[in-house]
Amino acid sequence: MQRQHLRWYLICFLLLITLVKPLAAAEQPNFLIIFTDDQGIHDVGCYGSEIPTPNIDHLAKEGLLFRQYYSASAICTPSRFGLLTGRNPSRSRDQLLGALMFMSDVDQNRGIQPGETTIAEVLQQNGYQTALLGKWHLGHGTESFLPVSHGFDLFRGHTGGCIDYFTMTYGNIPDWYHNRQHVIENGYATDLITEEAEHFLKDQRTAEKPFFLFLAYNAPHFGKGWSPKAQEPVNIMQPRGDDLKRVSFIKDKVRREFAAMTVALDDGIGRVMSTLKNNGLDENTVVIFMTDHGGDYVYGGSNQPFRGGKATLFEGGIRVPFIMRWPGKIKAGTETSEVTWALDLFPTICRFADIDTSGLTLDGRDISTLLTEQKPVGSREFYWQLGPHKELDRGRWTAVRQGDWKYLQDAQGAEFLFDLKTDPHEKQNLIKTEPEKYQALQQRRDELAKQLSRQAHSRE
Repeated sequence: MQRQHLRWYLICFLLLITLVKPLAAAEQPNFLIIFTDDQGIHDVGCYGSEIPTPNIDHLAKEGLLFRQYYSASAICTPSRFGLLTGRNPSRSRDQLLGALMFMSDVDQNRGIQPGETTIAEVLQQNGYQTALLGKWHLGHGTESFLPVSHGFDLFRGHTGGCIDYFTMTYGNIPDWYHNRQHVIENGYATDLITEEAEHFLKDQRTAEKPFFLFLAYNAPHFGKGWSPKAQEPVNIMQPRGDDLKRVSFIKDKVRREFAAMTVALDDGIGRVMSTLKNNGLDENTVVIFMTDHGGDYVYGGSNQPFRGGKATLFEGGIRVPFIMRWPGKIKAGTETSEVTWALDLFPTICRFADIDTSGLTLDGRDISTLLTEQKPVGSREFYWQLGPHKELDRGRWTAVRQGDWKYLQDAQGAEFLFDLKTDPHEKQNLIKTEPEKYQALQQRRDELAKQLSRQAHSRE
């Protein structure tokens, strides 16, 4: 009789374990970050653009739209480093303060390094299935730089800063991966990335683990074609003809091409969201939409009414569209003007996933209570630095935002002081009228630059 009781207790215990394990996984939300490329704040319909983006706009109707959200940088590589590591790019071991160049000899040995922990690594170690679909741009010279070496179970996409939308090459060099392997793909890059996301999400319907999907579209960034005559790569807008017809009302040629690539992107986001819902995943998935930095006016982007654009630290280069959606947790159809930035995502995601980050050095703030309870985050201090880049004719920029005040020094050494509360479009330089504030923020810039650089070189 005693043996029968013991056997019964053992059976109940084993049943309890099998029931509790999937329950715990179900309590942890999934995360889907939709990260677009070179899409400025005036390139999204719900932020006032003339370009129709109904699917992105629908995310805003179902979630929270941010009015003062900042990227980690105004350039692709450092922006991605900041988002994925939760650390200021100035801390990066290889000083990733400019764009990694795919054909540059020196950049074959630069990128994100072991020990520069990504959010994907942390989630992977805590039971998440992780995937990166699309653009990486954090290293391409060796396998050690690939996403699968930095916390992603699955990688489908390209490693360079841009790609030919039809051949999946950088100029004439193959740059499309399935994990560690180059593969030949034909189609349209935006659609290929979307299709990979659809396949991934369908597989998650029966998966035991929660997932983290970093869906990093290269659109609407220009493509990297090949000039047979010059025997060199060339920047080229690559819209499809049918998409151009949809935005024929836009008169400027380059803006129209950019818009055509944007509506194709928006279509893809709509397909991804439909797949998420059709597979019963949307209720427990935190969906995040954002862009890597401001748009590039030369290639059709727009950051109006803000000053500046990509590769500058004026508001147009770093203030970006940002939307979060989580049914039942984040109130639908709401907006916030709280000052937040990309480095806040790492600690916030970990809070939602109930993961301890006390052993990590992070430069962002957990904003979970802002999202779920509308609690203010308080005054913020942000620091940005762009490195000089001879190949792209770019110089060093630095900027500090402290409360509503912003100090900036551009590549020519010109200095600016703005009160963003009264002058969000940065029209009035207050250096002469506010000398004390100017000197204080200039000094603070120097302190932060020295502090972060020292920590980077010490391999903290």
